[in-house]
Amino acid sequence: MTIRRIVPDFQVASDQDMTTNRDFYGLLGFEEVMNQGWVMTLASPANPTAQISFLTEERTAPVVPDLSVEVEDVDAVYAQVLVSGAEIVRDLRDEEWGVRRFFVRDPNGRVVNVLGHRG
Repeated sequence: MTIRRIVPDFQVASDQDMTTNRDFYGLLGFEEVMNQGWVMTLASPANPTAQISFLTEERTAPVVPDLSVEVEDVDAVYAQVLVSGAEIVRDLRDEEWGVRRFFVRDPNGRVVNVLGHRG
């Protein structure tokens, strides 16, 4: 299994909080690379896999994840997780913004968004 990137996900209360975080992390060299209104991702221009995301909500799942892990073959990882008996928080499905993903709870209770890009 190949891991492509790991992104910490932070829930924030409002759009203003997203702006405040974008400005703060901009001081560290991050730039906004995606903003869908409810989720914003910042990345390093020099290392685009160094990212951080902020969410005001999770529009297609029951909870905001704590961490996102992009993998090369999300279907294979989903199959392994199912066999392991780990708690699936949200089943595998395609999203309109081009990713296929599922949520699983880790042994510490944190929710991990496991995803792969389609196409």
